[in-house]
Amino acid sequence: MLEAAPPALQAVKEPVLERLAEVEAAIGRMVPAGYEATDAVNEYILSLQGKLFRPTLLLLSNGVGDDPSLEAIQLAAVVELIHVATLVHDDAVDHSARRRGLPTVNARFSHQVSIIMGDYLYSRAVMEVAKIGDVSAIHLLAHAANRMTVGEMRQLMSHDTLLFSEEDYYLLCQCKTAALMAAACELGGMFGAGFTREPLRDFGFHLGMAFQITDDLLDYTVPADVTGKPSGQDLREHKVTLPLIAALREMDAADRTVVRQVFVDPEPAEDAVREVMIGVDQNGGLEYARSMAQEFGDRARANLEELPADSCREALDAAVDFVTQRQS
Repeated sequence: MLEAAPPALQAVKEPVLERLAEVEAAIGRMVPAGYEATDAVNEYILSLQGKLFRPTLLLLSNGVGDDPSLEAIQLAAVVELIHVATLVHDDAVDHSARRRGLPTVNARFSHQVSIIMGDYLYSRAVMEVAKIGDVSAIHLLAHAANRMTVGEMRQLMSHDTLLFSEEDYYLLCQCKTAALMAAACELGGMFGAGFTREPLRDFGFHLGMAFQITDDLLDYTVPADVTGKPSGQDLREHKVTLPLIAALREMDAADRTVVRQVFVDPEPAEDAVREVMIGVDQNGGLEYARSMAQEFGDRARANLEELPADSCREALDAAVDFVTQRQS
């Protein structure tokens, strides 16, 4: 069943609610492997399914210009499979125990199972998009998946807080989040009215950038009972995000030393993590990140001006507010 959406997201989904139900059904048909152990894990993964935001973007993009296609349902399901596969792998790489307040696949089953199941979901996605028989769609999704993998490697290796730049961070966001959202919107346009393909791609890219910055802000600003993970988790995992990058530019030597100590400690103390979080806020890191999330949101909204005015365009416009103002 579709996860109950907050009112702001519900308004985004409204024009494509019926088609989203078809996407959910398509995902259910795609993932069974015919092997009991694999299907048991798949069933658990689907029970953790989130808001279907990326499929929503694809369907809305496909509906702009009032020329939706049947292929969009299958493509939206494929995009969600790729997204979920990435989350499963991310949790395994990070050894994360919980996602949205529930045990991750690696916590519920094992680290090895999570890697295998992520690979399985990727391969199912490839099989399903190949059935459509459009080489350009395969190219788009393969390119996005490849960029996402490169992004994860960048994040894994980006532990030097004093050298990781704002430009490095944006490149990471482009790979990690914006690539798939851009591909989802472009695919929707490609199989819809067609003439909307490029502005929709650029919309998805800028929205993805805003989404990732906002996501990184939540780690500093929203409690665990809302996000499903402890606040400050990025710091504990030695992940360098925009709030910290911005704050480091303003920190004095003593504060920077505290940051360095947290990042060299394999298991930093809670007091130290909390001290860094306070320092990031006091040195303007949160305010700067909010401003950049809004800037990317504004860029996304500007791309919509090239599209015909209809309910799907209005919903995409609402998606900008949802992304920049979300609390989970």
